[in-house]
Amino acid sequence: MLLAAANLRPARCGGRQECLRSSSQSGMLSSLCRAPAALRAARPGYAGISRVPLRCLASKGRKKDAEESVYSKTVNLPATKFDMRANSVVREPQLQQFWQESKIYEQLSRANPGPTFTLHDGPPYANGDLHIGHALNKILKDIINRYQLLQGRKAKFVPGWDCHGLPIELKVLQSMKDAERRSLTPLQLRKKAAEFALKTVDAQREQFKRYGVWADWDAPYVTLEPAYEAAQLRVFGQMVLNGHIYRCGKASAATDCMHTSNTQKGHTSCSIYVAMPLQAVGPNAPEAAGAALEGAHFGIWTTTPWTIPANLAVAVNADLQYAVVEVQGDLPEGWTVRRLIVAADLADSLAEKFGIALTTLCTVKGAELEGCSYRHPLFDRTSPVVAGGDYITTESGTGLVHTAPGHGQEDYQVGQKYGLPLLSPVDDAGVFTDEAGPFAGLQVQGDGNDAVVKALAAAGVLLMEERYAHKYPYDWRTKKPTIFRATDQWFASVEGFRSAALEAIQGAHWIPAAGENRITAMTEGRSDWCISRQRKWGVPIPVFYYTDSGEPLLTEETIQHVTQVVAEHGSDAWWEMDVADLLPEHLRPEAGKLRKGEDTMDVWFDSGSSWAGVLGGDQALNYPADLYLEGSDQHRGWFQSSLLTSVAANGHAPYKQVLTHGFVLDDKGMKMSKSLGNVIDPRVVMLGGKDAKKEPPYGADVLRLWVSSVDYSSDVLIGGRIIGQVADVYRKMRFTLRYLLGNLADFEPAAHAVPHAQLAAADRYILARFAALVDECSAAYGSYQFYKVYQALQRFTVLDLSNFYLDVAKDRLYISAAAAPDRRACQTVLAALLEGMLPVIAPLLPHMAEDAWQNLPYKRQEQSVFQAGWAAVPDEWRQLPEADAMLWRAVLGIRSEINLLLEKARADKALGASLEAKVLLHVACPELRAQLEALQAAGNGMDPLRYAFIVSQAQLVESPAAAAEGAAYSATAVLEEAGGSEVTVGVARADGRKCNRCWNYSTHVGSDEQHPELCERCVPVVNGMGFTAPEKKLEAVA
Repeated sequence: MLLAAANLRPARCGGRQECLRSSSQSGMLSSLCRAPAALRAARPGYAGISRVPLRCLASKGRKKDAEESVYSKTVNLPATKFDMRANSVVREPQLQQFWQESKIYEQLSRANPGPTFTLHDGPPYANGDLHIGHALNKILKDIINRYQLLQGRKAKFVPGWDCHGLPIELKVLQSMKDAERRSLTPLQLRKKAAEFALKTVDAQREQFKRYGVWADWDAPYVTLEPAYEAAQLRVFGQMVLNGHIYRCGKASAATDCMHTSNTQKGHTSCSIYVAMPLQAVGPNAPEAAGAALEGAHFGIWTTTPWTIPANLAVAVNADLQYAVVEVQGDLPEGWTVRRLIVAADLADSLAEKFGIALTTLCTVKGAELEGCSYRHPLFDRTSPVVAGGDYITTESGTGLVHTAPGHGQEDYQVGQKYGLPLLSPVDDAGVFTDEAGPFAGLQVQGDGNDAVVKALAAAGVLLMEERYAHKYPYDWRTKKPTIFRATDQWFASVEGFRSAALEAIQGAHWIPAAGENRITAMTEGRSDWCISRQRKWGVPIPVFYYTDSGEPLLTEETIQHVTQVVAEHGSDAWWEMDVADLLPEHLRPEAGKLRKGEDTMDVWFDSGSSWAGVLGGDQALNYPADLYLEGSDQHRGWFQSSLLTSVAANGHAPYKQVLTHGFVLDDKGMKMSKSLGNVIDPRVVMLGGKDAKKEPPYGADVLRLWVSSVDYSSDVLIGGRIIGQVADVYRKMRFTLRYLLGNLADFEPAAHAVPHAQLAAADRYILARFAALVDECSAAYGSYQFYKVYQALQRFTVLDLSNFYLDVAKDRLYISAAAAPDRRACQTVLAALLEGMLPVIAPLLPHMAEDAWQNLPYKRQEQSVFQAGWAAVPDEWRQLPEADAMLWRAVLGIRSEINLLLEKARADKALGASLEAKVLLHVACPELRAQLEALQAAGNGMDPLRYAFIVSQAQLVESPAAAAEGAAYSATAVLEEAGGSEVTVGVARADGRKCNRCWNYSTHVGSDEQHPELCERCVPVVNGMGFTAPEKKLEAVA
């Protein structure tokens, strides 16, 4: 609230405590409000620049003084075009347009003199609008890149988008009617998916740009581009040549041979309880359990009876307790089983469900059952009992899981662990094959399911059949439930390069350090990577199959040829061209014997190849990249897929450093959800909501400042209250910059700057404090701890500037002659602080920093604050002796004690403004006293204690008694800031009369005949200006 329109008559402020003293305005603003009316009137001389009359909220409702001081026009008021209100909705786009038209980012990222720095962008998915997590991620990246540019490095940033895969395919299908979906060809689907993805890219790009993010927005990477797809195929080809790609069977989702999109729906299954007869007791079973196990059956439960013909194991949880139970009394109808093995915790509920009484014969751990074998009740084969994973619980069923590796993901993984064969007696049409024996030719989800249940009942092992309601995946096209069956899939053999991947992990720097442990554990324990998907919207796996044998044709030559075709025509060519056109020339005679593969690559292979598609082909980017930065979930995702492809193809990691951030929660720590109504839309934060009072438009810089304020190494919180607090900090910083700019309106560094050695001691102290700030912020930026930058800037702005230096400096800025050495010295410091602070602020608040730079009142060679580079701190600023630093810490400590007494005097109405006071001070420490005496003797308008304490007179006295006796209010304190020294301060009414220009009290007021209302300091200033006071009736001078 420093600036207002020119020539407005401000309300008069009666004293320090009558000023605005809220946490949002703090020291600087409250001190500015203390300025007398003479300091607040408009001053002519700077056409087109707003004046700075100061408004005091405490004066609201009070009558204005009858007239302004006649000396109002002799005061040096701040003047600047830098508006108090950011008006971000309008001003930020203007600044972004300036950057774009001036090509500031392009020049710096290509022509900076320093080395290249590459932060490689993990591609967001091109599906829908951006959310607050996107804002956190992209703004963090921009803060890093802008800091690197300010450091003089070439920091080109290529944004990316992930454009293939199921979610986009689903979006396309959801927008179509049933008839359209059924008639859709693969090429039609691909074209619609590409259109949707590119449209989303355009929308997200504009939203990212509005955050103020700098990037190569006109040349991003999108994974559907032919050049990118070709680079991805080269990675695949290199992995083939290195022996890391193979083909084998794996369970995957399918529905009647229609490999399309699935969704979860309510479904009622026929669930069955089945008894699998124990064949042999395993080596781990305790001897004491032998008798009880004799004749026992393993009780299993499944919701997919049609998978029973593919059963190859029963899985137990090694940590659960299992009971051997026996039926008491007659067996239920159809049962041939008396003893069952079930989870001990489920025995009672199962007895109730079956309507029988069960007695527990013994209990054993699941690990002790591992190695037993059982006989399949419908087929002549014996299978093992195996130990599964945590998916085996006692929440439902029997605690034992029927395992068919050919029909389930978890079953498949267990089967791989135990070397079980992959049996899937179901064809592409969902019909049992000959491997299903008597069930061959039956639809698995129709007659086949019923036939299996009847066969189990006939064998006497069907314990119960019931309906079970649950969620189950349905196919979008056919509206039928999917089935899982084993099909031939393509894999990357992680086992083949696991040790190299683990070594590469150790070679990278992980921030926070726990990230290394996470990705190490995931890499150590992961199975081979299934890279094939039965989808149409993706990059094809460039393999051909012989129609007679089904054997694949995949060679270096065929891969290279397909890659060249894709580079020229895009991956649609795989569906558009004949086999012959996709083969190398000498293999074209074989075309009649071959068919194209129908699988596409896993989208994680797409994005995981970005180091090749982006970094590998651009000399302006580093490979390995200097930094990858994404959410903590990407240890399992992009960080890992990028690592695996780079190591498998080239033998090293694609990154040198990996930085992770947490997730964004609401201000109560809850996950955001539309149903809860707690979603924070970054666009609403920037542009405002429907109700501007509840959701005001804060602009991109406030959103960015929130990002910088949080410790993103863990989950972060956001809400209206939090954003409001951040906005208060933003306003403090903006007000501070405005004050600095306003007081430099008549300053020209080349002509007016004062050498460091000639500055006041307080000036040198604040420059030393600023040097420490720059060092602190440099270290924090370098370690990506932006919340420390935020905190350091806030402390410096409020404590060092607002509450101290600018509070004290206003007197010599406003009251001294415009060209007085004291004032020029202060302006020298203000210019140094301003030009130093702007680049420190700029990575966090680029719009505000640029706006301030554009409003510098003197010319600079650089167009933009970002061209000026990082804050240059001369060595002499850092060379402040420790004794001088301790002196000013003591002065500030004493000042706090004085303010407490002034508060009390004001509360008692003994004093009003602090300038009505005189301070008497005794310091017990001789060394400190000598330093204070030196300040008192300084011939400037800053160091003497009256200026530091903002009182009219300050006097060092010889004893505590002298300080107390001459004062209405006094106190003695031991100050840590003064090395534990005891100080006594007294506050009395100032001697003399009040100067009508500076409001200081002086015994010399009335001594000058021409200006009897002025003090000895103001008289020569107004005389030097040739100012003549208008004739008026003067009060008698006491």
